[in-house]
Amino acid sequence: MNVFSFLSETEFSTGKHEMNNVISSPNFNVVRVCLPKGLDVAPHTEPNATFFLVIEGSGIFTKGNETTELHKNNSIFIKAGEIRGIKCLENLVLLGVRDPDPKI
Repeated sequence: MNVFSFLSETEFSTGKHEMNNVISSPNFNVVRVCLPKGLDVAPHTEPNATFFLVIEGSGIFTKGNETTELHKNNSIFIKAGEIRGIKCLENLVLLGVRDPDPKI
């Protein structure tokens, strides 16, 4: 049995995001994303639909042309091709569940 702890071995010192695959399957991928305080992921599009759950921290999330502040236990769903971005107010740990990459 594989057990993954979302809060162990989190890394924020690099100044950029760190992503760890938790589960990869033909139907979905689960990732842990660690984003350091102050990091600004500029609004952009991705080919995957993604569900984010905030495990720790807070940030301002862009979805389309709207922004909202999310905190621990808040979540957001972003459709494939929809504009998305994150401004980290604190160190953020996210659970991400996304469609498999359509390019693969």
